[in-house]
Amino acid sequence: MKILLDTNMSFRVRDDLIAAGYDVIWTGDWDVDPGDEEILATAYLENRILITQDKDFGELAIVKGQPHAGIVRLSNLATTQHSNACLEFLNRFESELLTGAIVTIDSRRVRIRPADTL
Repeated sequence: MKILLDTNMSFRVRDDLIAAGYDVIWTGDWDVDPGDEEILATAYLENRILITQDKDFGELAIVKGQPHAGIVRLSNLATTQHSNACLEFLNRFESELLTGAIVTIDSRRVRIRPADTL
């Protein structure tokens, strides 16, 4: 699975996902932050699941209809939980994500918005 990891995610998450065999690009390695619309467009063009803490990507996808290849948003999780949450839920919800779902993971629950409801 191909991942685009937003800048607000730690490089440790990048390293852990790479170690687990994922193809990961981290926007923190880019020279310039092109903004949310361009990040989401890049993820879509490269068929990468976007992982972020930023709720603006959901708005771009749902309200503005910007195409995407799947989004994972981590909310209200300690930074130390990010890698484990990503590793667990990327595996658990792979089929949903690969069809363009938006998955929100917080400390109490996981919400999945299937692509066909967007």
